[in-house]
Amino acid sequence: MNTPAHILIGWAAFARKGDKRVVAAAILGGLAPDLSLYLLAGVSLFIVNIPANVVFGELYFSPAWQTIFSIDNSFIVWGILLGLALYRKSAGGIALCAAAILHLVLDFPLHHDDGRAHFWPLSSWIYESPVSYWDRDHHAGFVAPVAAVLATVSGIAIIREDWRRWRTVFVVAMVGLELFGAAVLFGAALQLG
Repeated sequence: MNTPAHILIGWAAFARKGDKRVVAAAILGGLAPDLSLYLLAGVSLFIVNIPANVVFGELYFSPAWQTIFSIDNSFIVWGILLGLALYRKSAGGIALCAAAILHLVLDFPLHHDDGRAHFWPLSSWIYESPVSYWDRDHHAGFVAPVAAVLATVSGIAIIREDWRRWRTVFVVAMVGLELFGAAVLFGAALQLG
């Protein structure tokens, strides 16, 4: 799934009625497993000026980047952190870790050849799903609209809970990004089909 969907789904699931800190934690949890990719790719593309085909064709699959992705996409790491948050009865920590784990649960079946080692450090095994959220050759044109519907339903639930301007603008922007991506992939799938 795209990051906006993860943010909205995690927020709706774990912090819709939460205080500001819990909401921020759930949003961060939805983002956290993708954050290293944004930072690594952003620096590489926009600061170091490495071409996109090198960033996503070589660096993405390099041992160094894959190690970083294994850590922040590990069910083991997030599970331990969730256990600590539960032990400490930290509402923000629980929302953060639960949203991150939900992100991983949704990502696990939706990566064809770009998956992560979700069971690091116990295993470096990477599941290669027959389905992808972004790769048109692996049904993304039909997966993306489902993700967009889930993101939209989550966004509606969040807005119905609280109509604050900042919240509504942020949610509408996230839903818009998700719908745009889904429309592009679905349109391409229709043309290919």
